[in-house]
Amino acid sequence: MNEGIVAEMPAWLQSLLHSDWALVVLFGVFVLEGAMLMYFVPSELIVPGSLALLGHSLETLLPVLGVAVLGATVGQLALFFVAERAGREYLLQKRWFRVSEDALTRFDGWFDRWGAPAVAGSNAMLFTRGMLTVPAGLAKMDPKRFVALSALGTLVFESALAGLYVFGVDLLW
Repeated sequence: MNEGIVAEMPAWLQSLLHSDWALVVLFGVFVLEGAMLMYFVPSELIVPGSLALLGHSLETLLPVLGVAVLGATVGQLALFFVAERAGREYLLQKRWFRVSEDALTRFDGWFDRWGAPAVAGSNAMLFTRGMLTVPAGLAKMDPKRFVALSALGTLVFESALAGLYVFGVDLLW
C-alpha cells in the first residue's frame, strides 16, 4: 500500500483500505462503471488508482484485476439486459444513459459490421469501453457469449492499464 498517500486520508478511509472491504467497494465501483453509470471518474483511472492506494505487488494486482473484470462484466450484463428487454427508445429517454442517438447509431453500425467479436474489441480500447453493450443487447446476442467477450476485452484493457502503471512506477522509483 502507498503509505504516503494513505496517511493523508481520513482515518475511516484508511481503515477501509486496510480491510477486506476494499475489494468489495472496488467491485461496486466497477459494476457502476460497466453499466455506464459512473461518469464522474474516468474508467481509465480506476485500476491504476486502486494500485496506487492498495499497492502493486502480485498479491494485490491479481485480485484487483479479477474484481475489475468481474465487476465491469456484471455491470455490462445488467445494461445488456436492460437494452434487450426495454429497447433503444427507452434507453435514449433516460437521463442516466448519456449516449446520444447518433453515437448509438454509430455503435450499432460497428456491431452490424463486425458482429460479436466487436464487443471484446471495443472493451479493450480507450473511449469505446462498453459502447457495444447496448447494440449487443438490442441484437439479442447470446448472453453467455456476451459475458465471455465482454470479460475478455475488459481483461485486456485493465491488464494494459495495470501494466502501464506498474511499469511507470518502476521507472520513476
